[in-house]
Amino acid sequence: MTMEIIPAIDLMGGRVVRLTQGDPSRETRYSHDPAGVALEWERRGARRLHLVDLDGALAGSPANQTALREIFRVIRVPAQVGGGLRTLDAVRSVLDVGAASAVVATAAIRDPGFLETACGAFPGRIALGLDARGGMLAASGWAEATAIRATDLARRASHLPLAAVIYTEIERDGMLSGPDLDGLSAVASATRIPVIASGGVASVQDIRALKALRPLGVVGVIIGKALYDGRLTLPEALAATRMGC
Repeated sequence: MTMEIIPAIDLMGGRVVRLTQGDPSRETRYSHDPAGVALEWERRGARRLHLVDLDGALAGSPANQTALREIFRVIRVPAQVGGGLRTLDAVRSVLDVGAASAVVATAAIRDPGFLETACGAFPGRIALGLDARGGMLAASGWAEATAIRATDLARRASHLPLAAVIYTEIERDGMLSGPDLDGLSAVASATRIPVIASGGVASVQDIRALKALRPLGVVGVIIGKALYDGRLTLPEALAATRMGC
């Protein structure tokens, strides 16, 4: 089974943007047409998309529903959606709009019982987002540090019917400095749930390094800035998953 390449579409104010290390003051705007961007990634070969409501992550509730509706109106591939999903109603709202799965992060940190409740209500359609600095989880759009290790939460949630665990090393996000292979290995070893990598991917070599973690359960990688800046094309990334390590 090849590793899945998942283009990221980060939404802020109805536009496609990228934030370096999650910092709203370090925003790069790419498009005023999120649906067009999503359709183009699908046309180039993406079989899944990763959509993030950045306004929702910062405010604590979904804020880009119009853009999401437009995206799901035109694409055929599945997409996972995160950002501000801290209540069951919020989770339901993105699933009803068309998301294949909802990414829960802050709510899982603040209330471990919420993650179990969400998985019970929507089995197989909840992904656990683990956003970390140096292995320690961050919450509230990455603005709030915690004393919880990513590996500990991954281990505690391992029995749940999750769609995936998405591990992001915040310090590498948007930096094109390569993925956090050690952190990914630790998280993947702590859970039986498939793990998706995020943060730092900049080259074919990075994808090959991630592919080597496939036996541990790392099944996919989310790529943002490298694709938008042209350092890596989606066909190149897809081809790298089919090459030998």
